[in-house]
Amino acid sequence: QLQLVESGGGLVQPGGSLRLSCAASGVTLDYYTIGWFRQAPGKEREGVSCISSSGGSTNYADSVKDRFTISRDNAKNTVYLQMNSLKPEDTANYYCAARPALGSWCPIISGMFGSWGQGTQVTVSS
Repeated sequence: QLQLVESGGGLVQPGGSLRLSCAASGVTLDYYTIGWFRQAPGKEREGVSCISSSGGSTNYADSVKDRFTISRDNAKNTVYLQMNSLKPEDTANYYCAARPALGSWCPIISGMFGSWGQGTQVTVSS
């Protein structure tokens, strides 16, 4: 059974960087599309980024485009989210999610993902 574990969150100052990891166990991620989502207190879950099973296609929310980079290392069964130029509004609990591959299509739609990690907290504050 697929299990996902996020790590790498923490407290960072505005303008700083963090790299989140999403490690999978139970199955190989080679055949899964992976998404990153976030949820701040009192707000709805928001799609952040997505990467296709091969890594050849990626997708980003407008709010993080040009600041965040998603990547994957299938040999390590891990997906990463490099977050640069962090802003206070990036503060949230960040989740990774997986679904069977959709080819090159990479939707950042939470309802399309069936397997979720427990999240890692990111706080951007001075």
